[in-house]
Amino acid sequence: MDWGMKNRLSQIIKPDTGRTVMLAVDHGYFLGPTHKLEHVGTTVEPLLPYADALMLTRGILRSSIRPEISVPIVLRVSGGSSIIGADLSNETITTSMEDAVRLNVSAVALSIFIGTDFEHQTLGNLAFLIDMAQEYGIPVLAVTAVGKEIGKKDSRFLALACRIAAELGASFVKTYYCDEFEKIIESCPIPVVIAGGPKLDTDLDAFNLAYDAVQKGATGVDMGRNIWQSEFPVAKIKAVRAIVHDKVPPKQALEIFEENKKKKHSKI
Repeated sequence: MDWGMKNRLSQIIKPDTGRTVMLAVDHGYFLGPTHKLEHVGTTVEPLLPYADALMLTRGILRSSIRPEISVPIVLRVSGGSSIIGADLSNETITTSMEDAVRLNVSAVALSIFIGTDFEHQTLGNLAFLIDMAQEYGIPVLAVTAVGKEIGKKDSRFLALACRIAAELGASFVKTYYCDEFEKIIESCPIPVVIAGGPKLDTDLDAFNLAYDAVQKGATGVDMGRNIWQSEFPVAKIKAVRAIVHDKVPPKQALEIFEENKKKKHSKI
């Protein structure tokens, strides 16, 4: 791995802990306006001091995020389908590497859809993107998407998807937490970040998810709805950081969350 690639990746995955708390706000690329992301800048601004990286599209980056921020950007560069379309997996590359460079991103992200009619297409997208990104020393995050089949998350399926992403040359991979998650970690030679997924019923559920994942070998989390759809998103991301970087157990994280709820600006 070249110096530039290592440097950019170290901006996302913190060298002192080897872990990361990424904040995902790219949902609109296929969902359109999403609850609490109607005005992305307003939602994201107070969370930036606690995020190790921000994952989003170029349109939202340019229109809604201040260019003065120092938070590393993981740029979503795949898309082309919507939640009301025939097939979410019918994606293409939507952003050139030159534009990613203009935006000074630390990594680019693309979804792959294993086991779908567009498996070949999206894996081809990933391979092509990796070739382009190598020219500029930019890491690629492969996202093991499951489209509308959110229940299709067993360890055998996700291990297959993560390993293929690694074989094609991805720098790190985002996937879902599941039973026997350690089997995914054991068979994947690149860092694995877990998706937060749909908003969970309780705050403790989200803390348990993050804790269990990092305990079983995840490099960190890329959470969205379970942070910014919270009534107290600043308190929520602080608690998640404590789990990921300080190895705090879920019940202690809940105490941190409850304490921070009382502070000014914790509620957006």
